[in-house]
Amino acid sequence: MKKNQLITGILVLSSLIACKKNVEPTTPVEEPVVAVENTPKTYAELSIKEGGHWKGREYLEGTFKNVNSLKVPAEHTDHSWFIRYEGPGWESNKIGYRLYLDWRNAIDIFGKVTDTMVLSKVGQDGFDSYHKPQAWGSDILKVGKGLGIGSIGRYVNKEVVHFKEVDSTFAKVENLEHQSVVKVNYFGWKTNNQKTNLTSTLSISADERYTKHTIQNSEGLEGICTGIVKLNNLPLIQKDSDNKKWAYIATYGEQTLIPDDLGMAIFYEVETVASTFEGEHDHLIQFKPTKNEISFYFLGAWEQEVNGIKTQEEFIIYLNDKLNELNASNKLK
Repeated sequence: MKKNQLITGILVLSSLIACKKNVEPTTPVEEPVVAVENTPKTYAELSIKEGGHWKGREYLEGTFKNVNSLKVPAEHTDHSWFIRYEGPGWESNKIGYRLYLDWRNAIDIFGKVTDTMVLSKVGQDGFDSYHKPQAWGSDILKVGKGLGIGSIGRYVNKEVVHFKEVDSTFAKVENLEHQSVVKVNYFGWKTNNQKTNLTSTLSISADERYTKHTIQNSEGLEGICTGIVKLNNLPLIQKDSDNKKWAYIATYGEQTLIPDDLGMAIFYEVETVASTFEGEHDHLIQFKPTKNEISFYFLGAWEQEVNGIKTQEEFIIYLNDKLNELNASNKLK
């Protein structure tokens, strides 16, 4: 009996305390779920044929398969039908690029009318289909005999020598959280009776148009160069940063296969460059001989890009903003 009275007393006391403190029974409150943005904004890939066979310089039959790395077969050359869109590709949510992984070694531009990743679809329905307008965009740059935008050659005897003689070439791609990377190692690149090993690393970041291109050659040869293909007699635009540490060359105007307006530019560190000049097919930047790494940035800005740059004035403002960033921090983020 005393035990029951004690329990009853405790319950009454607890109720009185709860009332005094104005405590009310509550329902647990769930924390709001915050959506995490995980849609990729960069992508790089390398896709080759398998299940077919080589016949001379052409790879016949087979289907495409993505690989992370590749030693380029000795049979491979331009239009061998072995590598989907002829080499590795990389893109951001603004623009795409591809490297001809053969003797031409030029870099081409994929113009995009969407901010989603598209390269995995390019060339799947026919080797040259990307030269025609697609739902995602198209190949917009006519490279011809030039370097395209930001690729590497060697200036010898008043001409740009491409990669016609190479002992072996290895390529690999990597996709990180906010960046995608293509790395190519050329062993025994022969020009002017000299050989060197060249490493080329191309990286693109989310929400950006530019590619950072870092190169290193084992022999410190003279004449290593990059450039912008010359099209339609468009004038060259040039500017140095305030501290004269960085500079750019650029072109803007009707220079796509559409045809419509495209801006192209290369930012370079002044102390790494011997000269800028006009080649037969390109506006050229020739680097000083060195065995050290050299980094520069190149970009395309197409008028049909989502929220794209529409005029030369807008393009120059955009370039000057990037130049100011380089002036302040010696790099682009």
